[in-house]
Amino acid sequence: MHPVRFETEATDGDARAGVATTANGSYTTPLFMPVGTRGAIKYLSAEDYDALGAQIVLGNTYHLMMRPGADTVAHFGGLARFAGWSGLTLTDSGGFQVFSLEPKVDDDGVTFQSTYDGSTHRFTPEAAVDTQQLLGADIQMVLDVCPPLPSPPDVIRLAVERTNAWAARARDHHSRTDQALFGIVQGGVSETMRAESAERTVALAFDGYGIGGLSVGETRDEMIPALAAAIAHLPTDRPRYLMGVGDPASMVEAVHLGVDQFDCVMQTRLGRHGTALTSVGRVNLKRQEFALSDEPIDATCTCQVCARHSRGYLRHLFKVGEPSASRLVSLHNVAWTLRLLERMRAAIVDGSFQHLRRDILAVWG
Repeated sequence: MHPVRFETEATDGDARAGVATTANGSYTTPLFMPVGTRGAIKYLSAEDYDALGAQIVLGNTYHLMMRPGADTVAHFGGLARFAGWSGLTLTDSGGFQVFSLEPKVDDDGVTFQSTYDGSTHRFTPEAAVDTQQLLGADIQMVLDVCPPLPSPPDVIRLAVERTNAWAARARDHHSRTDQALFGIVQGGVSETMRAESAERTVALAFDGYGIGGLSVGETRDEMIPALAAAIAHLPTDRPRYLMGVGDPASMVEAVHLGVDQFDCVMQTRLGRHGTALTSVGRVNLKRQEFALSDEPIDATCTCQVCARHSRGYLRHLFKVGEPSASRLVSLHNVAWTLRLLERMRAAIVDGSFQHLRRDILAVWG
C-alpha cells in the first residue's frame, strides 16, 4: 500500500481540489507549504504554524544534516517532534542546495564542500534517503539533478538521465513504510524532455510526484508549457508538487494545470525586508508614504497582524531596526498565501476558479 492516497473532491477544468492522506494524517489541496529551512520558518514558531493554519512545513535536508545532524534530529523523535510541531512535515533531498554549491557530479552522486565549515561531503541517492529517514518527515524527496536555466540540451538530457537513475536507486533503498517517497520530474523548459522524464518517473511508481527545476530563471511563459507537458503524464491518484514556486501568478497558473502543492521561501524573505503581499500586489512598507498610515497591510486580510497593526507602526519598526518588524510581516505573508490557496480550493469546489484566476493574474500577472 502507498503511504499517500489522493482523492479528488472537485474539479474546475484541470484544476482540482483534493485530500491527500499520509501515514500520519491528511492534508487538503491546493496547498502552500511554508519553508522551515533549518527546522524553523524564520522568525516563526510551531505555535505560529498552528495559528496560521499551516498543514505541512518543509525542512531542508542539506542544512539539517550539517547542523545539528540527522542523528540528533532522530534522537528527538524526528523533525516535527524536534520543532514541537503537531502537523505534517516534508523534507527536500538537499539536491537544490548542493547543486548551488557547484559540486563535482558523477553517475554515482555528488561531492561538495560545506558552506558551514568548508569540509568535504559525499552525497548519493541512498545517502539522501538514509538522511531523510533519520529526519523522519512524513514525505521525503528523491535526490535529483537540478540544472540551472538556461542550460544546453545535453546538460538537461544528462540531468534527466541521472535523475531517473537516482530515483530508481532511492526507491529501492527506501525502507520506512510510514514515510512517503516522492519522485521528481526534470527536463528544463523542453516539453519533450519533461514528458519523457514524467513517464519514466511514473514507471517507478512513487507515492507522489515533484516537478523540479522550474522557476529558476526562466520566464512564466517558458515554465507553463514545460509544466503542462509533465502533468499530462502524471497519475490522477497521486499528489503533484511544483517545487520552489510561491508567487501568486505562477501558483494560480499551476493550479489551473492540475498542481496540488507548492513551497517557497519568498514569503518570509520578502517579509524580513519589509515587503508585504496584498490583494493589490507587493507593498514596500518602508516607504515614506506609509509613515502616517493607520491602515492595515491589507484591508481584506484576516490575519492577526492586519487585525492589530497599522502600516505606519510597521514602517516605524523597520526604520528603527526592531526585529519584530520582520516577524510580523513574515507572519502576514505566510497567512496571506495560505488563505490565497484556500480561496483557490473554494473556487474549484464552487466552480468559480476561472474568475478567481483572472482576478489574481490581473494583479500579479
